[in-house]
Amino acid sequence: MKRFPEKDSAFPNPAIPSLCYIKNVVKNPRIIVGDYTYYDDTDGADKFEEHVTHFYEFIGDRLFIGKFCAIAKGITFVMNGANHRMDCATTYPFNIMGGNWKGSKPPMIDQLPIKGDTIIGNDVWIGQDVTVMPGVHIGDGAIIGANSTVASDIPPYSIAVGNPAKLIRKRFDDETIDLLLALKWWDKPIEEIDGLIPLLTTSDLDRMKKGIKDYLQANQNHE
Repeated sequence: MKRFPEKDSAFPNPAIPSLCYIKNVVKNPRIIVGDYTYYDDTDGADKFEEHVTHFYEFIGDRLFIGKFCAIAKGITFVMNGANHRMDCATTYPFNIMGGNWKGSKPPMIDQLPIKGDTIIGNDVWIGQDVTVMPGVHIGDGAIIGANSTVASDIPPYSIAVGNPAKLIRKRFDDETIDLLLALKWWDKPIEEIDGLIPLLTTSDLDRMKKGIKDYLQANQNHE
């Protein structure tokens, strides 16, 4: 039996067939997903790409999802192809419908309100039936409550809920958040992450903070 789950396996735990490592099932090169990030859906977790909508090749936007994220059933990533102009009389997207509308040579991307890539950080927990709107950035360690619609950026290690999602509180004090962002545990070798698990899973936040400080100091001394 392997000590760690196989990061290159689509379904790492046979006991939970609804849980899928997304990186190993997506085929679109514009969806970039980190190791160990999973989607859990009894209706077919390996169909994750179906939850990335309005993802048109001619626009070229990308979806980045970091490592060790937990994404619940019903996620929808709405990409830039869903945006409509609001600076003129009609919101109807003539220029992406095909044909040769007067004064419109499709796709005329420069007329669309493109909001850039959608970026989800590392160790982000996204609850059930969440919608993420185009161009949103969700920081490392953030939590998004179930049934939320995320229409604006969410800072690292924050909790956001609602429609539109609003920040309700930070998960930790600023010093602890800075330490966790400096630690970047998700970027370390899996054996090193394994050694950090007692710190990452303790509810004794003072112990966690001291342990991270000691770890960072020790590693700085070895550089």
